[in-house]
Amino acid sequence: MLLVSTFFYTWGEKELVILILLSAIVDYCCGLIINLGKRKAGLFISIFFNLGILVYFKYSNFVFSNLCELLSFFKISIENSTRFANVILPLGISFYTFQTMSYTIDVYRGTIKANKSFIDFATYVTLFPQLIAGPIVRYSEVQHELNNREVTISSFSIGVERFVIGLAKKMIIANNCAYLADAMFSLPNEEMNLLTTWLGVIAYNFQIYYDFSGYSDMAIGIGKMLGFNFPENFNFPYISKTIKEFWQRWHMTLSNWFKDYLYIPLGGNRKGNFRTYFNLTFVFFITGLWHGANWNFIIWGLFHGFFILLERLVLEKKLIKTPIISHIYFIVVILFSWALFRSDNLSYAFNYMANMLTLNTNINWEFINYYFTNEIKFVLILAFIFAIPINKFIQAKIPQKRTPVLNNALMVFKPFGLIVLFIICCTYVASDTYNPFIYFRF
Repeated sequence: MLLVSTFFYTWGEKELVILILLSAIVDYCCGLIINLGKRKAGLFISIFFNLGILVYFKYSNFVFSNLCELLSFFKISIENSTRFANVILPLGISFYTFQTMSYTIDVYRGTIKANKSFIDFATYVTLFPQLIAGPIVRYSEVQHELNNREVTISSFSIGVERFVIGLAKKMIIANNCAYLADAMFSLPNEEMNLLTTWLGVIAYNFQIYYDFSGYSDMAIGIGKMLGFNFPENFNFPYISKTIKEFWQRWHMTLSNWFKDYLYIPLGGNRKGNFRTYFNLTFVFFITGLWHGANWNFIIWGLFHGFFILLERLVLEKKLIKTPIISHIYFIVVILFSWALFRSDNLSYAFNYMANMLTLNTNINWEFINYYFTNEIKFVLILAFIFAIPINKFIQAKIPQKRTPVLNNALMVFKPFGLIVLFIICCTYVASDTYNPFIYFRF
């Protein structure tokens, strides 16, 4: 498993595989150092190393470009400054650094014991199904399965089903939504209007959900095939009624990571209201920064933090009493936040959001009709249907005491449907240009 995972990462990142192996070596040693009684030293080395490589590889470009802009404002130029900012972002670095830090923190806290087998620990760090874009798996969640996996026909078939569904989310829904979203978000300010901006942000709203949840489903599915039970990462986030509830349903492994390793250690809500508000603001600032080295992401994180505080202070009690208004409020807020998230820079984001509120009737219908095809319309309908827990409704309608005919029909229809779905995905893979998962760049 370690060899296969290392080969998988090397295929895409070549010499940068050294970085992830170095991370595994450092944190493995730090776990042993903590185990030997040098608890603070082991923890400090682990956090310093992981945050160090994360800051350097992910944020160097951002820091240097902003520094150059600041100096240019004061008429100070830095000769050959761009070469200092030309740093490649390794795939999955945001995910595997958080995973390995959670390991050393848990060893420090005494909730798990340090693993004395480097092969076992390195396998956990490099495990290829979820290596690139999560879910963020803690060592405690897979430590037993590293040596005691049980693969059955039932679990393998569940894994295959989950993988095919994830692949369909990506290839059929997310990529088609991306076609529409990319077109609408490529328009210059003077060509934007109410229709194009709302079409674009709705399409992106579904694109990012089905793209990211599709990857998580594929990772969980491959994990099942190999005998691992990875944590769930999404729970129908778009049925939320508040931004607080959204973060309990969206990218749940990241939310729980920040809660357990940042929010609670900062004091959580145990040190008075002011400290609670500061902790929440700081956590969402870091959440935005984690998503990317760009002011858009930072403002996006603070935007979510602002509404979390607003709900805590004023809105939550009122929204509970009016579920329909609450859901409308949530949808409007989340769509504006995705406009901020998707835009290339703050200037474009503010123009885009302003056009979402402007009754501009100057619509280029030829442009709209070219991108808003019947296929896209059908996909958007599918995206809406599967964004709600429709499966629970269907299961409730199927009689619990099934007749032999119904049982046989379900046994035939399900695998046949998955095979057809897989074939459709393969045709999209063959015909599409390269369209990577959104979270690869984070």
